[in-house]
Amino acid sequence: MTKKNEKIKQHVKKTYAELAKGTSCCDATTCCSPSSRTLHAKMIGYSDEELKGLPDSVVRTVAGCGNPTALADLREGEVVLDLGSGGGIDAFLATKKVGPKGKVIGVDMTEEMVQLAKKNAERMKTDNVEFRLGEIESLPVENGTVDIIISNCVINLSLDKGKVFSEAFRVLKPGGRMLISDIVTQGELPNEIREDPKMWAACVAGALDETDYLQKIRNAGFEKVEVIAKNDFIKMVSSIKVRAYKPSD
Repeated sequence: MTKKNEKIKQHVKKTYAELAKGTSCCDATTCCSPSSRTLHAKMIGYSDEELKGLPDSVVRTVAGCGNPTALADLREGEVVLDLGSGGGIDAFLATKKVGPKGKVIGVDMTEEMVQLAKKNAERMKTDNVEFRLGEIESLPVENGTVDIIISNCVINLSLDKGKVFSEAFRVLKPGGRMLISDIVTQGELPNEIREDPKMWAACVAGALDETDYLQKIRNAGFEKVEVIAKNDFIKMVSSIKVRAYKPSD
């Protein structure tokens, strides 16, 4: 890894470690107080019913661009993998849908986030969820053991998105599916944005052009790659929800 890439990675980790510890907020303009954190969560797709009963320690770390569980069609008994699980909101919502016979695994590269998510699980007395420290480019998950992968505005933070999708393909069962919310661009961003660690942590600088992003998913082996929702974010930048499948044979 180059010094520049290492600087970006460490800045991203530091940013989310501070968010986990409560020493920063997900957005300085919208997400610092409990009420505005809830408003932010609603703005990106979480319903009142989903947020009801979740402790503030879960809601305050919501920094995504969508609600992947809302469109994931989760079923009882399934094994779910959440890439970049943060404080655990998507993992906890998934546990309710897969039930006691199902299982949810959250993976995050920030130790502080994993520790927070584990504490949240204890606080909520949720038994069918497990949080693991690891990088999404090298998942601590066995081959072919997951029914569905979800992710909320995390893959754009990776410096090797092709590797992320290859790892996702590896851990999915044949016929498994992936439903991810993420940030993409319409064209190339200026270099001054691409090279700014703060803009990486803000989920902008690391975003790929939409066509390139979807092609990397196909290159990993996925089929039926489809954008099922899309919203403009800022100029040249959009949030999308993508569904894709691992072939069944």
